[in-house]
Amino acid sequence: MAKRNVSLKDIAVACGVSIATVSKALNDHSDIGQETKEHIRAVADKLGYHPNAAAQALKTNRTNNIGVLFVDEANSGLTHDYFNHVLNSFKKTAEENGFDITFINGGKAKINNMSYLSHAIYRGFDGVVIACVDFSDPEVEELIKSNIPVVTIDHIFFNRTSVVSDNVKGMRELVNYVYGQGHRKVAYVHGAGSSVTQNRLTSFYKTLQELGVEIPDEYVVVSPYRDTDAAYEATNKLLDLPEPPTCILYPDDFAALGGINAIRQRNLRIPEDISIAGYDGLELAKRLSPRLTTVVQNSEKIGGIAATKLIDLINNPKGTLVEQIVVEGTLEKGESVKKIQ
Repeated sequence: MAKRNVSLKDIAVACGVSIATVSKALNDHSDIGQETKEHIRAVADKLGYHPNAAAQALKTNRTNNIGVLFVDEANSGLTHDYFNHVLNSFKKTAEENGFDITFINGGKAKINNMSYLSHAIYRGFDGVVIACVDFSDPEVEELIKSNIPVVTIDHIFFNRTSVVSDNVKGMRELVNYVYGQGHRKVAYVHGAGSSVTQNRLTSFYKTLQELGVEIPDEYVVVSPYRDTDAAYEATNKLLDLPEPPTCILYPDDFAALGGINAIRQRNLRIPEDISIAGYDGLELAKRLSPRLTTVVQNSEKIGGIAATKLIDLINNPKGTLVEQIVVEGTLEKGESVKKIQ
């Protein structure tokens, strides 16, 4: 036989007080003495009382549930290393503050073709965090412009709080390091169009211009993030040039694997014959041989700040400022960039 849920009446009988007094004590009303509150709470704990989530939601107009919108075009799901680390940190901070997280289905997994906003309303989310999506998608814009508290990750959207990695500084430090190693023929295999890509690409060009290095157009090639096949093709295209680069920068560490395969199939050595560098600072970068030079993004800090800011917006919407928070990464000098004398 299933165990019956403990009710407010059960607690009232055990304490010898009214149901109203129990309710006020559990909800920390000021007209109930502290000693009485503590006694009633102790009895409630002993009896195994748990508030009904649905009833609490109706009463407070809160579900303590946060939606996560993440549309992974590469179909890598939670094996998407960077986002996985961001999400784990976000989840940890949210749970420490009494919130659960639920994914908003996107793409083919959508429920009854609901829009993202409809899904968020249907689930009763107190707030939504958005990352790795097409921010020009009308459905994404609809959700961001709604009255639901929203924080975006790695994309700045007007009048919404965002937490972004410092891609401008990260790329600048990487290019300066490669330049300092003596490289002047530097190619960049960059990701598909996004604010992240634009910031990195602009920083790439600007830094080299300041260093007095002119980069030919054929040294800059588009390749989707985390796409090893596309990175493989892009690398072959660069190495087939009459004057191939001495160093190739990749959009991320995972894509760099495709470049490594292309290089090794030509019996070329890294970094003796060609230097490479990645971006993100994933675990695999440390395990590659030679160890990959990369920019480590502070995914834990990004996720934690995003959760904290979203919870602030949920708890105090009128008193929380809209902010654009930039989180710096660090350059990890591996063994994949040769010093040219």
